[in-house]
Amino acid sequence: MPLLRFDLIEGRSDEELKTLLDAAHRAMLAAFKVPERDRYQIVHEHKPSRLIVEDTGLGIPRTDKVVFLQVTSRPRGRAPKEAFYRLLVEELERSCGIAPSDVVVSIVENTDEDWSFGHGRAQFLTGELGTKG
Repeated sequence: MPLLRFDLIEGRSDEELKTLLDAAHRAMLAAFKVPERDRYQIVHEHKPSRLIVEDTGLGIPRTDKVVFLQVTSRPRGRAPKEAFYRLLVEELERSCGIAPSDVVVSIVENTDEDWSFGHGRAQFLTGELGTKG
C-alpha cells in the first residue's frame, strides 16, 4: 500500500516497464516514506485509440509516452502529495526520458479498513501492520 495503477500506451519493452516502475517506486519511497517492500504496482497497456489523455484546457502537450497513474492510498497531506508529483516526474524524466508533460496522476484516498493483504484479514485493523504505509 499504496497501490499504483499505471495506464500506458502499449509498446514498451519489459525492461522499459521495469525502469518506469522502479522510478515510480523511488518517488513513492521518498515522498510517502513507505517501507521498501511496500510495493503494489499494476500496469495496464492500451492501444493508442483506447487511451485518451487530454490537458483540461491547460495547453499541455502529450505524446505516446504518456503515463496515467492512479494511486490508491491512505490519506496523505498536501506536502507529501506535492512532493510525490515532483519527484515522480523527475524520476521518470531522468530514468525513462518521459517528459513531465506526459505524466498525469490521480490520488484516491481510502482508510485502514479498506485494505486486506491476504488471509482474509484487515491487517491494519488487526495490528499485524503498523500505522506507517
